[in-house]
Amino acid sequence: MAGVTDRPFRKLCKALGAGYAVSEMVTSRRDLWDSLKTSRRANHDGEAAPIAVQIAGTEAQMMADAARYNIERGAQIIDINMGCPAKKVCNKWAGSALMQDEVLAIEIVSAVVQACQPHGVPVTLKMRTGWAQHAKNARSLALAAQEAGVAMLTIHGRTREQGYKGFAEHDTVADIKSRVSIPVVANGDVNSPQAAKAVLAATGADAVMVGRAAQGRPWIFREMAHYLASGELLAPPTPQELQQWMLAHLREHHELYGEFTGVRSGRKHLGWYAQSLPSGDVLRRHVNTLTDAHTQLQAVSDYFEAWASEQLHTLPAMWGVRAASEARNPNTAELAELAESAA
Repeated sequence: MAGVTDRPFRKLCKALGAGYAVSEMVTSRRDLWDSLKTSRRANHDGEAAPIAVQIAGTEAQMMADAARYNIERGAQIIDINMGCPAKKVCNKWAGSALMQDEVLAIEIVSAVVQACQPHGVPVTLKMRTGWAQHAKNARSLALAAQEAGVAMLTIHGRTREQGYKGFAEHDTVADIKSRVSIPVVANGDVNSPQAAKAVLAATGADAVMVGRAAQGRPWIFREMAHYLASGELLAPPTPQELQQWMLAHLREHHELYGEFTGVRSGRKHLGWYAQSLPSGDVLRRHVNTLTDAHTQLQAVSDYFEAWASEQLHTLPAMWGVRAASEARNPNTAELAELAESAA
């Protein structure tokens, strides 16, 4: 979730029901700690506890140093990444590539735990079921990690070889949960309230972790919490709520990144939001042409004003945008259906 779970997005997810949110990966390379990218990722201003920071790397001492560096900057939990399948990470033997070398993996875990213990900061581990179908070693790594002092395990039910293809299997998670005494979190294809309940039942896990399903839909956390507590589906967010959340997200995004970078990186978040909005393609195409914060924020406000007045069909002409399909004015029943689909 690098490039997604930055501070503005984490704060919004927590405000909308997430009990826990982990930072983007922070490199263990000391020479990059002063870079703008790393300094932004290590910025937790205004973020509600618990503040969990994920670190990535391949050398035990560097990972221990990275843990201390982030604790000094407010980290209350250190998470070790052995789950990222990205080539640029795995080619350096970080992320899920570490699962191929169990000795090194546990050496890193032990070093990080020892670095965190004096500060009273727990260490967690995120991993996959293994490197490939023929090399699924999550069970042995989980047991060794628990022995080394890891406080919680998060397991994505795919191998690195799978990436995000196919479907996550949760039998491995259930097996590990039955063998360890520390909390276990299930990850992979947790994309709806019903899926969250099913995965918890199938695995016996203590919690579920949501990844890609939260992109453009951060309210999924409150939907899951409500469903798990009551067995009932929560009403979809209103257009007024969506407008409030999107504008708040954008403003904080601009504040963190500055106008030039914030406007451009904000486009992807607006694109994800737009996927579940009526005439969302028109909004996405328009904001992709904008280069300043004011007009980006104004475009979102104009969109919701048009929705409220049932004038969405006027947006393509107003913005000079060609819709992917013919835009028209949805009636009241269609608006209710579209609002429900946004959930």
